[in-house]
Amino acid sequence: MIDRWLRRALLVGALVGAAASHHAYASCGASFCMVNTNWNLQGFAPEPGIRLDLRYEYIRQDQPMTGSDRVGFGQIRRHHDEVRTTNRNWLMGVDYTIDPNWGVAVSVPFVDRDHVHIHNHQGAQLIESWMFARLGDVRVLGRRQWMMEGRESGRLGYFGVNFGLKLATGDRDIRNADGDRAERTLQPGSGTTDLVLGGFYSGVLPFSGSSWFVQGLWQSALRSREDYKPGQRITLDVGYRYELTDAVGLMLQVNALHRRRDSGAQSEPDDSGGRSLFFSPGMSVALSKASQLYGFVQWPLYQYVNGVQIVADWSAVMGVSARF
Repeated sequence: MIDRWLRRALLVGALVGAAASHHAYASCGASFCMVNTNWNLQGFAPEPGIRLDLRYEYIRQDQPMTGSDRVGFGQIRRHHDEVRTTNRNWLMGVDYTIDPNWGVAVSVPFVDRDHVHIHNHQGAQLIESWMFARLGDVRVLGRRQWMMEGRESGRLGYFGVNFGLKLATGDRDIRNADGDRAERTLQPGSGTTDLVLGGFYSGVLPFSGSSWFVQGLWQSALRSREDYKPGQRITLDVGYRYELTDAVGLMLQVNALHRRRDSGAQSEPDDSGGRSLFFSPGMSVALSKASQLYGFVQWPLYQYVNGVQIVADWSAVMGVSARF
């Protein structure tokens, strides 16, 4: 009885109180890591119950790029010459598997971000900066999944579809000490409600202790908000997991992102959007049968940006997951 009440309370609390944001690369460098930490995609059976995931991300974007080439700071002059954006993100995930066929997941990032750029104004170079820590836009995804079982091998596999919304609950009016409003791509909330659709597959490989997964998601704003509409984005994650011991798992992911240009009078279409491919090795350590610590390091294998944008040479993720 208590366990059933706890599960329902956690789910309702996440759905009602959550607020978070999911930005991709943009000219000012607001970003989240691409690493996928969903247990259902890492070889664990989708048993009914609640899974909590808390992770910390560090992403320092300070390398200007144009196209696929690195450039020096200010080498290609813009109205704003972006200097640095440091993202220290906390993400809370609540995944409720209702039964073997249905589930719902809520993602709750807390954005801790500081940004510096040079404002080129009538021949003067003005340093402008913003520092803030806020909740952003909550994302809720439903899940319908099916199980596959080999008649001879007995190996299991899961495939399914994701569907849901990224809601417009985050702050979009952050200002600095001078009262200047941050660029829309820097804000913790986009101000738009986005439709999210996708599919996934997770299977056990014929090698002992090995499994793999693939997941794709498409996200598109349903309409603009205050003359701003973020570009559509498509993500694709492919991952492999090997159980080195009963307690230690080695993980490897390749994460791809394609993002179209933003639109609207408050956007920067010339300096937004692009495509990236990341290499993300990691490791997990079991604390018990129902909980684990994990960490990833992420490096870009390929990046192409429209206009001039700042990117990160590397990023890191650390977290803990538990099932109830």
